[in-house]
Amino acid sequence: MAIVAFVGLGNMGGPMAANLVKAGYTVRAFDLSEAALETAQSQGCEVVSSAREAAAEADFIISMLPAGKHVKALYVDGDVPLFDVVQPGALIIDCSTIDADTARNVADIGEKRGISFVDAPVSGGVGGAQAGTLTFIVGGSDDQFAKAKPVLDAMGKNIFHAGDHGAGQVAKACNNMLLSVLMAGTCEAINMGVKNGLDPAVLSEIMKQSSGGNWALNVYNPYPGVMENAPASKGYQGGFQVDLMIKDLGLAMDVSQQSAAPVPMGSAARALFTLHKAGGNGKLDFSSLMQFYQDKKGER
Repeated sequence: MAIVAFVGLGNMGGPMAANLVKAGYTVRAFDLSEAALETAQSQGCEVVSSAREAAAEADFIISMLPAGKHVKALYVDGDVPLFDVVQPGALIIDCSTIDADTARNVADIGEKRGISFVDAPVSGGVGGAQAGTLTFIVGGSDDQFAKAKPVLDAMGKNIFHAGDHGAGQVAKACNNMLLSVLMAGTCEAINMGVKNGLDPAVLSEIMKQSSGGNWALNVYNPYPGVMENAPASKGYQGGFQVDLMIKDLGLAMDVSQQSAAPVPMGSAARALFTLHKAGGNGKLDFSSLMQFYQDKKGER
């Protein structure tokens, strides 16, 4: 099997790398966190001392990093850019959620140097990463997508070719903006029902089977105790942090401004999540927005 370098072993990257090992790939893993490296090693990854060492002989390089500046530093601008060491024929798959312009810029620089780079942001959360059921949204050429797909199949369930370089990032921004709107509306509706004497579980089931059904309601209920495995029933721990949702909404606002696409609902959702973060909730799962609508004294 092919050798895969994996850089960035956080809540998403760690399980993704583990699934590649399960699929039979040799995974050379690197992260700045010693704890993350220890976990990766226990799951069968070969732990190395630098991203450069991981990438030098790899057939595929996968990165999962916080922002565009980190992606550009890793491949182009850093002290030891990986574009200087990747072997001919290797494919770089960046799974970070970043701005489309950076994705396009790095892909263009790579193309001029004979290096293949695709953006492939993911959807599905930590649970999807652990279960190997992520959705990958790929921006790149047809040939690059075809080459990337078998590797992505080992980590995901739905693999989409969104278009040319940067298209994956635009599609991800659209998706997460819609998700933020759906979560805000779901919280509002359940909270209103509860304040009028309805059982949140009964109301949720009614809406799930009616025209109000949506992903946030159907599989990620934001009210504690309604859905056993949802972050809401675990103190809003795990899942997708408020901080990350705000980051993605910022990317969506950039796309909106650059294309003159009006997003009044997306802008309202961003304001709501920002107010929620201001209350010290940035590290909680984004479904904790439910708390924003509840009485400050904690009554439900």
